[in-house]
Amino acid sequence: MSENLRYEDTLLYRIRHSLAHVMAQAVLEFYPDTKYTIGPPVENGFYYDFDLPQPITQEDLEKIEKRMRQIVAGQHPFIKKVVSAEEARQIFRNQPYKLELIEGLEKGAFDEDGNPLDSRPEISIYQHDTFVDLCRGPHVENTRQINPSAFKLMSIAGAYWRGDEKNKMLTRIYGTAWEKPDDLKHYLQMLEEAKKRDHRKLGRDLEIFTFDDEVGPGLPLWMPNGAILIEELEKLAKEMEEQAGYQRVRTPHLTKEDLYLRSGHLPYYAESMYPPMELEGVRYYVKPMNCPMHHKIFAARPRSYRELPIRLAEYGTCYRYEKSGELFGLMRVRSMQMNDAHIYCSEEQFEQEFMGVVELYKKYFELFGIRKYVMRLSLHGKAGLGKKYVDNERLWLKTEDMVRRAMQNGGVPFVEAEDEAAFYGPKIDVQIWSAIGREFTLATNQVDFAVPERFDLKFINKDGQEETPLCIHRAPLSTHERMVGFLIEHYAGAFPVWLSPEQVRVIPITDSQNDYAAQITARLRAQGVRVSADLGSERMNAKIRAAQMFKVPYMLVVGANEAAAGTVSLRLRDGSQVNNIPLAEFEARVRDRIARRASEL
Repeated sequence: MSENLRYEDTLLYRIRHSLAHVMAQAVLEFYPDTKYTIGPPVENGFYYDFDLPQPITQEDLEKIEKRMRQIVAGQHPFIKKVVSAEEARQIFRNQPYKLELIEGLEKGAFDEDGNPLDSRPEISIYQHDTFVDLCRGPHVENTRQINPSAFKLMSIAGAYWRGDEKNKMLTRIYGTAWEKPDDLKHYLQMLEEAKKRDHRKLGRDLEIFTFDDEVGPGLPLWMPNGAILIEELEKLAKEMEEQAGYQRVRTPHLTKEDLYLRSGHLPYYAESMYPPMELEGVRYYVKPMNCPMHHKIFAARPRSYRELPIRLAEYGTCYRYEKSGELFGLMRVRSMQMNDAHIYCSEEQFEQEFMGVVELYKKYFELFGIRKYVMRLSLHGKAGLGKKYVDNERLWLKTEDMVRRAMQNGGVPFVEAEDEAAFYGPKIDVQIWSAIGREFTLATNQVDFAVPERFDLKFINKDGQEETPLCIHRAPLSTHERMVGFLIEHYAGAFPVWLSPEQVRVIPITDSQNDYAAQITARLRAQGVRVSADLGSERMNAKIRAAQMFKVPYMLVVGANEAAAGTVSLRLRDGSQVNNIPLAEFEARVRDRIARRASEL
């Protein structure tokens, strides 16, 4: 797809949109009393939400899919017709969800997919074969443009009407669709690989994290292996940030309500915050973000332009009340440790500081072998001024242009997206792709032109005058939770040596080599290597399988010959083996891989 061609303008989008209608026709034929709602194309496919008269199962999808192929083979044209609201109401008189959408269209409030609108659109319907839907399109001209061997129905899920938990739960049927059968085959193969790499399963199998109902949903418990991953990531961040001139701070887990009223977060994020607790007539909140407290640290004493930029960093734990239906392993949680920092700088320093953060992203991407990423300039939407966004159009346009120029001057490719900014300023959001091509939302680099003034943050400039600094919010490594979840899937649990919770496992062939194995373990541990010795009664092959299950990078097999010669037989995680290596040589190898944070074994 051309970089300048929007997804909505592609044949693939029209195929997927059309198949959503074809699926709705098939569902209505099998279940005539169904009330149907919306069916948009999405990334990799499409879905449709139904209010069904009875539950359906995965087996029912097979007959629906079979009927869809028959409809596609009928070579039916998609015919658009613009109608009045009254005509639309007559057509969909027995479909309450469509009538609700028509009312929104008539008022100019929502389009036929339920998205908010600023102006009243035309009302249009599309018909193919016997099926009519309220829709703005686009669609294929004829179902013959759809390859019957390039789509598949995938799954069934629950979904609230318009995403509101107060509304009725609907049945959502997902499908995937492609232009060619080979594209479908490749996608299904990728899904199978993704299942093997699912961070929820691997996180359990590798004893990295767990959840417990008595603790609460979305509140991960880090097991010893997970704690090691976190410590290594934090160590990495501290080293990188120290080199870049950051200073570390620490802030409490809760604060008075007044702080978030002053920052403006409370009105915008109240639904995502845990409810307040009240003590001695004062309301306190557990913190959903660190920035207001960092602002207080900046304001703790007078500041001079000679001190700027000031870069305050913290791995602070934050709490956000994500909806239960949106929680997903480590990717959507309610407790998170954020790789947070705030940079306070003058306008003249802005470009250098902002691009310094972007360069930090790129260093991390290189370290973790992230080959594909997209940086997205997220802009405000005029309709949201005063509601979703700070009401200052002039500063929005100015700071958006500052970010745009910085990225262009730095030669960093980016795309733009309207109505995706933070409430206080524009930002760069970073999408990354794992080793198998799965997309993740990870880092963010945000400009804040509004909140420093609310906190009366000042520095004395070169002319001896007070000036309000700009603030850059950044989190290159996201949160520990999201980053670890990504890395589990990216590496399929087979972490590079420096990051592996257990780096070496010593495996004696018989009990006679237990003392030698213990000596090796002590030597390596003294050099900072995470090592254990398997001195159990199992046979050697069983011990090797156990180490492989935990994806230990290095297994040192030692028998009588190795003990006598002071050597080890090195077995790598991939199954390859090198016999009779001097112990000192292996020690140098593992220390080198750890020190360089190397990707190779």
